[in-house]
Amino acid sequence: MAYNVAGLTDYTIENQELLTMKSLFDGRTARLIQAEGNVMTGVKSSEKINILDTDATFQTGGTCGFLSSGATTFTQRTVTVGKIKVNEALCPKALEAKYTQKALQIGSKYEGIPFEQQYTHQKAGAIAQQLENAFWQGDTSVVNANLNKFDGLIKLLDAAGTMAQGNPTGITTGTGITTTNVKAIVAGMWLAMPASIQGKDDIRIFCGWDVFNKFISAYTDVNLFHFAPAGTEVSAANGEVIVPGTNYKLTAVHGLDGTNRLFTMRMSNVYLGTDLENEEERWEIFFAKEADEIRFIAEFKDGINVAFPDEVVGFKLV
Repeated sequence: MAYNVAGLTDYTIENQELLTMKSLFDGRTARLIQAEGNVMTGVKSSEKINILDTDATFQTGGTCGFLSSGATTFTQRTVTVGKIKVNEALCPKALEAKYTQKALQIGSKYEGIPFEQQYTHQKAGAIAQQLENAFWQGDTSVVNANLNKFDGLIKLLDAAGTMAQGNPTGITTGTGITTTNVKAIVAGMWLAMPASIQGKDDIRIFCGWDVFNKFISAYTDVNLFHFAPAGTEVSAANGEVIVPGTNYKLTAVHGLDGTNRLFTMRMSNVYLGTDLENEEERWEIFFAKEADEIRFIAEFKDGINVAFPDEVVGFKLV
């Protein structure tokens, strides 16, 4: 009896869910937000971060009666997602004249691609890297196609206009960020925190790897190697250290590389929006008969915002 495979697609990658998760949540920023549980799913265009705030007004006790005071306030901030897709056509026949021919299947009809595992791993990593940059530098008004799908934290926080400023006196665009002044800059980032969030255990000071490396160099230059022990989860090698004398983490993210920007915030204050639950989130590699080529398709939505911009400290060279 012959095989009947009419109900099967010619070729499709099987680990679709794994690859989708890797691409969307493999960058450090997205991974930290996901760990906090602040991922809003099912977002098609935009969704509100619903905020409840209440105060407590003390009154003189020892007497009967009731006098209402204080207020409970509901406010909202919006996470707007960008709609993103990645399409690529791959023609295995283009590999026949090169050393890559050794990886091709026998015969002249190719319904799969060589180096499949390496390809999908690299593709997922590339998407994650671009999203990491967009979470910080995204700006819908720029030309760069990898940054103009949604607004990132830099634009959103600058536009809010309520960030505390952590700029130490005398550090400007003329001085730049150097190994001489980087300790003062980082110190300014936690000294300027609003009193209401000081001492919280989920506070991170975010910077680019370029600034992070200068910070490490500034301490190692004075032989203070012990402040950032190697071989631990929180270590210089992993792009994260405890700022000496505090319980706050200095965290390097590639999304801030080259920006000369730093931000201090609670991770519980940051929200990521994505669709993810729906069929539009697809990652496929399949053989397109009509074109005699292998096609890669990924499509997803992503966006980011903070609930309380006034609880964020920012640094910018001026």
